[in-house]
Amino acid sequence: MADRYRNFKDLSAAAKPDVDYIIRTEDRGSPVVILAPHGGSIEPETSLIAEGIAGKDYSFYAFEALKPGAHGGFHITSHLFDEPTALDLIGRSAIAVAIHGRKDDGTDAVWLGGRAVNLRDAIGTSLRNAGFGAELNRTLPGIHETNICNRTSSGEGVQLELPRSLRRTLATEPDVLKSFCKAVRNAIRKF
Repeated sequence: MADRYRNFKDLSAAAKPDVDYIIRTEDRGSPVVILAPHGGSIEPETSLIAEGIAGKDYSFYAFEALKPGAHGGFHITSHLFDEPTALDLIGRSAIAVAIHGRKDDGTDAVWLGGRAVNLRDAIGTSLRNAGFGAELNRTLPGIHETNICNRTSSGEGVQLELPRSLRRTLATEPDVLKSFCKAVRNAIRKF
């Protein structure tokens, strides 16, 4: 389904905060921000996963649709995502890791993208070492310079695309979520 809105200005003119959507943010002054720009009912469980990775030390941002509906209802594609709070927080960060969802396609592998190639590859290695599948994202590579994950002060970020089945597992099995978040955090910390 095509996106209904091309930017946040259009979305906010048609939708009400705290009724149709919420924005959650924790600015911890860290050089790293973990975000879920398509949280809530847009790409379910992405906010939960992003928040788990952020923990108590990395900054966190989530845009969450509150009402059920078609994926495109509140989805703004990543290279057009321009919500002001996100732009401010991410612009003050050296690196961003964006958590996204995709439909099931027969694999639980995380698709790795973004312009921060070294960190992207380190996250992939760390996830594989923890028992998760991870491969380069050839469909949605996340390399556009205005992709929300790349709007950092360094111009680089990482985009992780998780299939629905993996997101469900992470949301319902706390130990698996903890292992997943630890793997991503370990790669960030070493980077």
